[in-house]
Amino acid sequence: MPADVLVVGAGPVGLALALHAHGHGAGVRIVDRRTGPRPSRALVVHPRTLEQLRPLGVLDALRRRALDEPRAIVHLGHRTVRVRLDELAVGDRPVDRPWLIRQQDVEDVLARALVRDGVRVERGTSLEDLASERPGACALLRHRGGAERVAVRWVAGCDGAESTVRTLAGIPVASRAYRQQVLLADVDLVPEPGGHLEPGAAHVTAARRGLLFVFALGEHAPWRVLATRDGADPGLEGPPDRDELQQVLDASGFRVRVERVAWSDRLRLTRRLARHYRRGPVLLAGDAAHSHSPAAAQGMNLGLQDAAALGWRLALAGSATEPEVLLGSYEDERRPVARASIALTDLVFWAESSPGGAAGLLRGVVAPLAAPLVPAVLRRRALTAPARRLLAGLGVDHRGSALSVDDLPRHRGFRPGDRLPDAPVLADRGPVRLHDLTARPGVHVLLARNARGLPYPVGPRVHVHRLRDRPGTTIIAVRPDGYIGHRGTDPAHLEDWLAAVGALDPSPGPRGRPIAGPRPSRGDGGPGSRDRR
Repeated sequence: MPADVLVVGAGPVGLALALHAHGHGAGVRIVDRRTGPRPSRALVVHPRTLEQLRPLGVLDALRRRALDEPRAIVHLGHRTVRVRLDELAVGDRPVDRPWLIRQQDVEDVLARALVRDGVRVERGTSLEDLASERPGACALLRHRGGAERVAVRWVAGCDGAESTVRTLAGIPVASRAYRQQVLLADVDLVPEPGGHLEPGAAHVTAARRGLLFVFALGEHAPWRVLATRDGADPGLEGPPDRDELQQVLDASGFRVRVERVAWSDRLRLTRRLARHYRRGPVLLAGDAAHSHSPAAAQGMNLGLQDAAALGWRLALAGSATEPEVLLGSYEDERRPVARASIALTDLVFWAESSPGGAAGLLRGVVAPLAAPLVPAVLRRRALTAPARRLLAGLGVDHRGSALSVDDLPRHRGFRPGDRLPDAPVLADRGPVRLHDLTARPGVHVLLARNARGLPYPVGPRVHVHRLRDRPGTTIIAVRPDGYIGHRGTDPAHLEDWLAAVGALDPSPGPRGRPIAGPRPSRGDGGPGSRDRR
């Protein structure tokens, strides 16, 4: 086979998935029917996503394109509240705060990283047919050279909300349209007498009719406008023109004139959730599996986290002693997270954009009255910590996953399924932070000071670290996506887990016993991962 994994869709999710899979040894081919960039719809990358992008070696390039110390000016009636994004941070490092960065910049950085790794994005190539063939799939691709049939082991559908992969695989999707719509535009703005838009800040207004964002991150013009509108008016169709955008800005109280509309779009939003994330050799990630409103800036982040969860699984499944458990755990873990994210964004979107009733009263009356309290509340970090962790994506655990195996259930502390926390440790090479120690692809095994060493070869997919300042005999295995997979004291039990997930080099004959983790239900209502929020 020319490739192990065919990734369909070269947006941020497909690019990240290809990097994760390639970094763990898979042969990857990535195609996209688009021939060039598209306007960005996502603009924020949250801390958990940054943690999972770090092993790909792209954070420095992303940070150079992100706004340094971004801030927002929130206009609530006649009151103005200044907010810095670092006030939403969950820690003191740059990766502990959300980064304001255009989706297209994320795509460009990830695409350059793929080229660095020797993988070319095949643009102008579309998927036209798909059939399961043991031991994988046969895909019909069409490009300038004509039609081509490709045999691959896995197909990853990262091709958006109207996914061709999902349709060809026959995976059903539950959907429901939102009443509200979103206007997007890149514009030139000219201040009117007494008007001013401070550069380098996102300007936000909340009124009864909805929310308006204006910030200097346009791609076709200096300013990007994002506004929510009631979509009940049948006359509101097509991209918004200059007059409609001017009406939105006038209603917000901004004294600015729209001089030119370089690009605009009207989004009719629909929430979707695929019934399953896998059918045979086909798996879904990102908007192909789930989509919802842009509220709370969760969409791109949710998809990039799907990519981190799926890429290593596809790469290691071929050498896993329990490939069905490994691949089945992807849906069991990620689909409940998507359901929780949809519930969160639905609530936030209602509060942001519902045209009347309680939401309109909240924006038009309660929010201006409460505006003076906002800076003091944001400074109370303990008070806002749950909300900051929720938005950052740090509240998710997979304790119920089949891959979470705990030989020490009575012990306290972080358990299998939990995100590996960051902390300073003393390793063999000296003082280092845990996330620095584990910032490369592969499974990372952490040995406490008195833990037994591993009496078997592990190969290049496993990195073993001795923590000299951690007393005891505990052995912890950290999955490539940053979650703890195994905790115990017996290297033989760890070997079983490593073999089950395909982290050990393939060897002749059977190796490893079945892992003893929970076997969650594969039904629609009760996968075995939960969202600690």
